[in-house]
Amino acid sequence: MPKLISDTGLRFAWISLIAIVLDQWTKQAVVSSMDLYQSIQLTPFFNLTYVHNYGAAFSILYDAGGWQRYFLSALALIVSAVIVWWLRKSPKEQVLLPVAFSFILGGAIGNVLDRILHGYVIDFLDFYYGSYHWPAFNVADSAIFIGAALLIIDMFVNKETKDNE
Repeated sequence: MPKLISDTGLRFAWISLIAIVLDQWTKQAVVSSMDLYQSIQLTPFFNLTYVHNYGAAFSILYDAGGWQRYFLSALALIVSAVIVWWLRKSPKEQVLLPVAFSFILGGAIGNVLDRILHGYVIDFLDFYYGSYHWPAFNVADSAIFIGAALLIIDMFVNKETKDNE
């Protein structure tokens, strides 16, 4: 008998959907209200700065000649398919791990939509200290970061659980 979605990690797919919608909505808001490279200071350490990222995280491969668009898109789609497969197979008892992967899935899809539709990822969150700026990022990147942090937390929680058995 096939598993119900409520009995698998897919029950957290709503997290992915919220991340995708919020990511695409914020990017559209930035594109429609700002010029490319425009920067709006909101606090002494945070700007909204509209930029295009043709590469991966931290603009790695940004100047690779265009092939990175297809490579990074394919990689994100493959990783997304593996995550969906894993979520479908994960048992109902697991909570933190499928939540983490749902955040990562939403972020990956949010950025791959940009790559497919525009050829680049729209970034706009710009944190800085003095003249040092962290590379601009977006809501999808934030979802991936949250998912990765939850994966690390899960490693410690599961280690403690296994140590107690």
